Amino acid sequence: MNILVCDDDKEIVRAISIYLENEGYQVFKAYDGLEAIELVRDHTIHLIIMDIMMPKMDGITATMKIRQDNMIPLIMLSAKSEDHDKILGLNIGADDYIGKPFNPLELVARVKSQLRRYTTFGSLEVSNHVFQSGGLTIDDEQKVITVDNAEVHLTPVQYKIVKLLTANAGRVFTIEEIYEKVWNERAVNPENTVAVHIRKIREKIEINPKEPKYLKVVWGVGYKIEKY
Repeated sequence: MNILVCDDDKEIVRAISIYLENEGYQVFKAYDGLEAIELVRDHTIHLIIMDIMMPKMDGITATMKIRQDNMIPLIMLSAKSEDHDKILGLNIGADDYIGKPFNPLELVARVKSQLRRYTTFGSLEVSNHVFQSGGLTIDDEQKVITVDNAEVHLTPVQYKIVKLLTANAGRVFTIEEIYEKVWNERAVNPENTVAVHIRKIREKIEINPKEPKYLKVVWGVGYKIEKY
């Protein structure tokens, strides 16, 4: 799931991101309300963590604008402790509120709680046909692969390889495993066949195929899609 963290303090954003990424979430970062609105408009965001006091556009204004079109969960942050800020934030659309300084583990727990509520009672549809690792997304129902929201066109075999690895992101598959699962036959000297397809896939999904971000080789073992 994608979480947007918005705070003008870059160290706070970095710290929150580390905790959330360790839980398997993808984090989008913004440092003022305008950036947050743009990210919500351009990406699929499942939860927002929004600071109140920020330059260019504060969190209250940004939340009001986001709430005009989007009801995804939003947790508000503020260094202020007055009840007025908490009441104002909740009244204009925040789902939860946590004051600074805060325990990062408590924030993560609140994130999980809001997502549980949203997926159980809200409008978020969690699909078992969508697989994602960072900016790489596979919609297996539509048979569409995108990288950073740009569609990538693969051959059927290439698609099957990427789907296998992305659906099991972080797991290393041997060359034999890849061949037998994709070609559905016993592997006999499959090294060259698989290697050629891997090279072609990298040319299509990687910015720099020689330094791949997603499709990694694990020397002496096999291949994997990096988990983000």
